[in-house]
Amino acid sequence: MQQAILDRPPASPPVEPDPPRRSGRRSTLGAKDRTFGFMIALPAILLFLVIAIFPLVSSIGTSLYDQSLLRPERTFVGFENYLDVWDEFVARVGTTLTFATLATIFPVVLGVSLAILLNARIRGRNLLRGALMLPWLLPGVVVSFLWAWIFNDSYGVLNHLLTMVGLPEVSMLGNPTGAMAAVVIAKTWNSFPWIMVVALAVLQTLPAEQIEAATIDGATRSQRFRYISLPHIVGPVALVAVLEFIYNFGNFDTIFVMTGGGPGDSTTTLAVSLYQLAFGSYELGKASAMGVLWLILLAIISSAYLLLNRRLEKR
Repeated sequence: MQQAILDRPPASPPVEPDPPRRSGRRSTLGAKDRTFGFMIALPAILLFLVIAIFPLVSSIGTSLYDQSLLRPERTFVGFENYLDVWDEFVARVGTTLTFATLATIFPVVLGVSLAILLNARIRGRNLLRGALMLPWLLPGVVVSFLWAWIFNDSYGVLNHLLTMVGLPEVSMLGNPTGAMAAVVIAKTWNSFPWIMVVALAVLQTLPAEQIEAATIDGATRSQRFRYISLPHIVGPVALVAVLEFIYNFGNFDTIFVMTGGGPGDSTTTLAVSLYQLAFGSYELGKASAMGVLWLILLAIISSAYLLLNRRLEKR
């Protein structure tokens, strides 16, 4: 028996099964899916090229020519247009930054303050929320005409009210400081509701347990706001403030309707200056050069914000 077992040949090692062959079906389906996805996105891509890329490339090309709306021909001048508008561009950057900064700070402060007020349990807060949304629903041109009528030196509501209470009249749109204040007030009134809505929505997501725990621990209302509510809303509000600043940097309707860039050049921003070059002096080449410089400045500001935001997130 033992000899039979010893004489038995050794068992062959188990044969591993061949790996399953990959069929080309998955790759074929992947290629079809990619093609289908591209075909769906193609209309949006074409629309983006027509609306954004083509005007940008055309404007850059026009900035290299001496071109006017008064004559059909144009002459290649290279970077001469940029040199011609450089002083004007530098002079208008300060005015634009002043308007954009003030027209961002005041709506943010007012919007956040009202959001905190409307987040509290007060009577009629739902009615107030709806009423305070009204300025945001009005078009910018309508708001500009409304505040131009209020601040008018001859028949404005402001001077009428001041006269009724025995105070001297003021010339808001007739002096540089008053004109800048007037356009900032109008833009603030038009912009604060959407900042208020964002801040209020963020406050609604604040866990009530944190507020209750802080209250039990003896934290005052200001301490609860400083250490709980404020850190909770600072991120979304900062993003909204950056978007508002970029929008205000290119604002045109408020200033053009209310002051036209005056008195003098005190409220002439980059948008108004570009309009005056293109449709006042009919110099399309110089206006395009101004627009390209404006785009570069906005790209620098946006890149600086993104870089700063990434560094803060890493911390």
